[in-house]
Amino acid sequence: MTVVREGNEAGPGNDELYGRLKAFEGRPAATAGTGKDPVNAPMIRHWCEAMGDGNPAYTGPDAIAPPTMLQAWTMGGLSGHTDRSAAYEELFGLLDGAGYTSVVATDCEQEYLRPLRPGDRISFDAVIEAVSERKTTKLGTGHFVTTRMDVRADGELAGTHRFRILKYAPAAKPQSPERGRPEPAKKAVRPRPVVNRDNAGFWQGVAEHRLLIQRCGGCGTLRFPWLPGCNACGGQEWDTVEASGEGTVHSHVVMHHPPFPAFAPDGGGGPYAVALIELAEGVRMVSNVVGVPYDKVRIGMPVRLEFLRTDPELELPVFRGGEG
Repeated sequence: MTVVREGNEAGPGNDELYGRLKAFEGRPAATAGTGKDPVNAPMIRHWCEAMGDGNPAYTGPDAIAPPTMLQAWTMGGLSGHTDRSAAYEELFGLLDGAGYTSVVATDCEQEYLRPLRPGDRISFDAVIEAVSERKTTKLGTGHFVTTRMDVRADGELAGTHRFRILKYAPAAKPQSPERGRPEPAKKAVRPRPVVNRDNAGFWQGVAEHRLLIQRCGGCGTLRFPWLPGCNACGGQEWDTVEASGEGTVHSHVVMHHPPFPAFAPDGGGGPYAVALIELAEGVRMVSNVVGVPYDKVRIGMPVRLEFLRTDPELELPVFRGGEG
């Protein structure tokens, strides 16, 4: 999530609390943690299939793991880890007690120092690296907390993962000066897609109600999303083919929280499905399935492309499913 506005706030009470928060910097968040599984080919395969990444470096006897999987090898799964330090819980308790009871992930940074290979045993240590001064954002007022995790493979430092969250008190809704009541919420609109020189042709196709897929001019490999070079051969030349519009649901998730009315079919912020659609041409794209309740979307469901105008300035490719 992007925090769109930020500012410092000072004051005697804030200074006293900030001093207590700063004392947590440098304290461990996790010590001598271990990955529940060694780096392994099945997890690499699942990751690559989900991402649609066919890079040959991730298969075969000399395979390496995709670098962006760095954090995946440290995750505790549903049963969690038992190695998180008391300092992290104390810090969150202090922020909760000061009224900063909401939390949102804001960004992460990763540094890769050496490839991870099947068989590597993962260990990690994490430290509370920084706690910001009190900040005012569009979401509300609070403090940014940055945690740094050092990931090791068989004892050798393999990468660093920094994860930043905002612990905040939600901003109050604006009051109507006439009645002292909250002003009616403005109609939510979809976030604008980022259009740049690498994907402008795709969005031009959408404007013409055409779903265009890149095709490498060298090896003929189709690719989606649009990229400046071919994943298979590295070629820079390409043209496009128009998708037939037929596809199936390869996988999907149901988004329950946070509620975002702009994405909900009823506009009320209820749950909605986000699907990975496998097109008949063999590439995959993320989109919404329409015409079907979120709890009726199923893997393997056939879908058909259509174009949805979400507001006067935005039209998006979506897929209509059936409940058959």
